Amino acid sequence: MRLWHWFTGLSLVHGPVHAALLVGTSLGLGVLLAARHGRRWWTRRVPVAVAVAVAAVAGGWVLVEVTRPWPDGLPGGVMVWVGAGVLALALLPLVWRRQRWWVRAVAVVAAATVVLGAADGVDAVYGSFPTVATALQLPPYDQVPASQVLTAGAPSPAAAAPAPLWRTWRAPADLPSHGAVTQVDIPGTRSGFAARPAWLYVPPAYLTPDPPPLPVLVLIGGQPGNTRDWLDGGRLAQRMDEWAAAHGGLAPIVVMPDALGAETANPMCMDSALGRVDTYLSQDVPAWVTGTLRVDPDRAHWAVGGFSYGGTCALQLAVAHPDLFPSFFDASGQQEPTLGDRQRTVAAAFHGDEAAFDAVSPLSELAARRYPGSAAFLVVGSGDPGYRGQQQAVAAAARAAGMSVTATELPGGHDWRVWGPAFVAALPWLASRMGLAP
Repeated sequence: MRLWHWFTGLSLVHGPVHAALLVGTSLGLGVLLAARHGRRWWTRRVPVAVAVAVAAVAGGWVLVEVTRPWPDGLPGGVMVWVGAGVLALALLPLVWRRQRWWVRAVAVVAAATVVLGAADGVDAVYGSFPTVATALQLPPYDQVPASQVLTAGAPSPAAAAPAPLWRTWRAPADLPSHGAVTQVDIPGTRSGFAARPAWLYVPPAYLTPDPPPLPVLVLIGGQPGNTRDWLDGGRLAQRMDEWAAAHGGLAPIVVMPDALGAETANPMCMDSALGRVDTYLSQDVPAWVTGTLRVDPDRAHWAVGGFSYGGTCALQLAVAHPDLFPSFFDASGQQEPTLGDRQRTVAAAFHGDEAAFDAVSPLSELAARRYPGSAAFLVVGSGDPGYRGQQQAVAAAARAAGMSVTATELPGGHDWRVWGPAFVAALPWLASRMGLAP
């Protein structure tokens, strides 16, 4: 069991396994190219395999650009890695012909190694699956049955806890060493939104016999994506446990609901022809939280956050529902929801009604209302020019609307090398706003 935990905890984005996969990719391509000899091999068959790889990559790029399954294009590094994997698969049947069994076996192993290494190369670009366990989508190490968490935190009829909690809370001697995560179903009772199961993190203080009513942080992932992205790429549970360990077991309850409906869907976190996602996130999710968990009922201590698509969602929810989410954390979000361009967005979501879209566009709402009680923590990668300018526009509009704004840049692009550290940087600010720290 220890060996298994050691293996599944190995990093895929740096360290020896990552290096071995990179070396294996080079060696695998070398083996496939050197498996046959002769002029015909190099002048006809290898060029055919290269042409297939180039055509596949180009076709994939065009498909993404035309159909826009997500607003962002594919980075050049991703295209290179995909091309390497396709090249290996294209070479394999050419190597296979009229070869001995052991040559064929070596070729299969070489091609599989290249494909595996290419997949790891793509993963290294984004950092979405940092370990073997996350790549295999194994249950998180601290996952518990939902019944255990929901029973431990039965709703309390009490009013708001004496504030602030960081002054009044005294950790018991039997405080657990870490929190817990679990998967839960949050039905779209009012919205009708067909949400995938959500994930929930509760800190050590919540697992005590008499847990304090804790504030709620709603965290939303990117698109494409699933609801455990914050646990995998963001190492949410580990980072929250580290914070809680330094603060007597206190940390917010983190709810990670579905805001997509499917891996590549893009309903844009609003009520539109694409679905009533705003109603789901602003009504169904809070109703489930307050009716199922022991939480701080004072919404002044609640917050919403997210990265990329989820950051845009956080902005939308914060400006549309300032009484519900007076604090929001936005990592690399956009200035408004989009399906790739405004014309396509308005046509799909509001049947071409530009005014209907403007009514729920965050910058329009910020220009029309005042938000003296709201606050924002905005982060973007210094190497993410497309989102950097949009975050600057959001910061300016939020300040003009009366919000308190903290805006910063971190080294990196549009990936977890920015979003994970961004959350760590925002935690002290969030904890202060939520009454968990000075």
